Amino acid sequence: MAAGIYVHIPFCRKKCLYCDFTSGVADEPGMLQYHKALLYEITHTDMEKESADSLFFGGGTPSIYPVPLMEELMSALKPFLQRENTEVTIEANPGTLTYENLQKYRRMGFGRISIGLQSAVDRELKTLGRIHSYEVFEQSFFLARKAGFTNINVDIISAVPGQTFESFQTTLRRVEELNPEHISAYSLIVEEGTPFFEKYGEGKPYETLLPDEETDRAMYHYTGAFLRSKGYDRYEISNYAKSGFECKHNMKYWSMEEYYGFGLSAASKTGNKRYVNTSDTECYCNLPEHGRLSDIRAEEHIQTGQDDMEEFMFLGLRKMNGISFKEFTDRFGVSCRQVYGSVIQRFVAEGLLEDTGERLRLTEQGIDVSNVVFSEFIFG
Repeated sequence: MAAGIYVHIPFCRKKCLYCDFTSGVADEPGMLQYHKALLYEITHTDMEKESADSLFFGGGTPSIYPVPLMEELMSALKPFLQRENTEVTIEANPGTLTYENLQKYRRMGFGRISIGLQSAVDRELKTLGRIHSYEVFEQSFFLARKAGFTNINVDIISAVPGQTFESFQTTLRRVEELNPEHISAYSLIVEEGTPFFEKYGEGKPYETLLPDEETDRAMYHYTGAFLRSKGYDRYEISNYAKSGFECKHNMKYWSMEEYYGFGLSAASKTGNKRYVNTSDTECYCNLPEHGRLSDIRAEEHIQTGQDDMEEFMFLGLRKMNGISFKEFTDRFGVSCRQVYGSVIQRFVAEGLLEDTGERLRLTEQGIDVSNVVFSEFIFG
């Protein structure tokens, strides 16, 4: 089975107030130093030629990375990509795209672009700490179309401080009218260590500005119903696509396929081994000097059969078609019902899971409490 490749570009023009990803503002010398380490990691990792059919540049904001450096990365990665049907994605923020650069991305081999809108309401964008307006987003979207991108994803966020059900409807309607091939719709999570947590976290001064749980759920259910009526299929808890435009790369994570991660904090899964890179920029950038990939590994873990069973269940149940009982048996040599029978029976009786005989999947009610369901498939 083909692998996926993820490349982390941790640079932004400005870090958003809700973001807890490994990212930040950097100058050109910092980017060059990071780039050398990134190239070293890519060229010294043992990957088979033409073994990957997806490549995803995430961040941060990959669209602020200098184009000549991006071209070098693409040249280094090209031998590992399959010649046909490879999905190549770049994440971008509105206001960082030019028509010239978009044309260059196309020539490099990028066929998919993911644009971080988050909200079509300028007041909400300001609250989130975004650098763009909705008008700037539209300009970026149309430039991508003009440059030849026929596979565009738009990210949006619900449950933003001060957001109403009506303002979220505005965002969803405006995005759908642009007719992107894919929409990712996430509910805001206020993470510790972010400026948002200090204002809106539990017990914090402005916590009451967050939409309540009932409104948050109403936004989520409306998203599914509205997009379904417009020809989008929800294939994962937070992702909607027109037929044939599901994100191949992300499906690898949810289907427990292999992937290689390069850059700060990037995760990899190869065989029964998982490892995660350091989030320490200085440590990572010293890689070319020291020459030991082991120096940048913050975590390494050899998966047990039990680990794999747990991940098969809680990752697979994120997909709307759920998990296959046959695939579980083929992978692990034991029936899923033998291992998880009592949990399955209980959640089916409670209306949170649906057992079709061949597959197990979340119901609409189960999606609302998916984290509770997932936790029951983790041993002890």
